[in-house]
Amino acid sequence: MARKPKDASVLHGHHVVTGPELRATFEAAGEPEDPVRLRRRVVHGVVLVLLLGMIVAAIIIALAIVNGQIRFPTTEASDEPATVCPAATFDYTPNDQINLNVYNSTSRPGLARTVADEFLARKFVVGAVANTDAGYRGVAAVVSGAAGQSAAFSVQRNLPGSDYFQDGRTDASVDVILAGDYEALAAPELVDQTPGRLSCPRESRRIADDDKWPVIPTAGATP
Repeated sequence: MARKPKDASVLHGHHVVTGPELRATFEAAGEPEDPVRLRRRVVHGVVLVLLLGMIVAAIIIALAIVNGQIRFPTTEASDEPATVCPAATFDYTPNDQINLNVYNSTSRPGLARTVADEFLARKFVVGAVANTDAGYRGVAAVVSGAAGQSAAFSVQRNLPGSDYFQDGRTDASVDVILAGDYEALAAPELVDQTPGRLSCPRESRRIADDDKWPVIPTAGATP
C-alpha cells in the first residue's frame, strides 16, 4: 500500500509560512508614517484653527464697535480750556466796580453801541465797544479770567441766558460777546443781586455748538 505524500505546509504539526503569505502580511500592515510628515500635518492643523479663531474674533469685535457695545477712550488736548462752570458761589459785585468790554458778533448794526450805553446807564465802566467774529451761538458769551469771575457773575445777572467762559487774562475785566439770540438786558429793577453761581447753559444743550470756545475778541470795525 502506497504511503500518503506529506503536506509541505505542515512541519511537526505547525503551519509553515510561505513567501507569498509573508509578503501579503507586510503589505497589509503597510509602512509606518513618516514622523516629520505627521508633525507638519499637526502644525498646519493648529495654524488653521488659530487663524479661523482670529477671524471670528475680529468679526465679533467689529460688530460690537459698530453697535456701540465697545467704546475706546479718547484723549483731549491738555491745553484745551475746561468747559465746566466754576462751582464757587459769588456775591454780586457793584456795577461801578466792573470794567466791561462789549462786542457785537451779529449782523445787526449798532448793537454793541446800544448795549454798551445800557450798561453805562447802570453805572458799569465800559471800555472797548466793537464788532467781532466769534464762533459762539446763543444769547451772549461772558468772558473773564479767574480774577473777574465775581464781576462776570454780576454781568450775567443783567444778561439772562448768557454763557460764561474763562480765559487766561489776569485782570478782573469782563468781555460781553453779543450773539444771534440776544434780545435785551434784564430790567434794572428785576436784576437778582443775591449770591449765586456762574451760568453755563451750553453744557445742558442736546446739540452742542460747533465751537465750544468763543473767539477771543479783538478791536474791530466801529459798532
